[in-house]
Amino acid sequence: MVKRDLLEKISQSMPELTKKQVKVLVDLVFDEIKKALKNGETVLITGFGKLLTKKVGPKIQRVPGTERTVNVPAKRVVRFKAGKALKEAVK
Repeated sequence: MVKRDLLEKISQSMPELTKKQVKVLVDLVFDEIKKALKNGETVLITGFGKLLTKKVGPKIQRVPGTERTVNVPAKRVVRFKAGKALKEAVK
């Protein structure tokens, strides 16, 4: 599923909203999640899962197919932990 499909499904289930209103709403939700993660906050969506950031230290990595190595600096990465209800729904 891509964002366009998500917008279409929401529009079908909520015909009282225009497609433009649905897009604004979905974009707003995604933007708030991005802001929270950027600030180091954990986003918990009950029944779905938890999004959080984790700091990964610097490392030396080998380039596949060559003998060359590169230094990869420390960075923050996003992690997702599925909630119990999501795990059960996928089984």
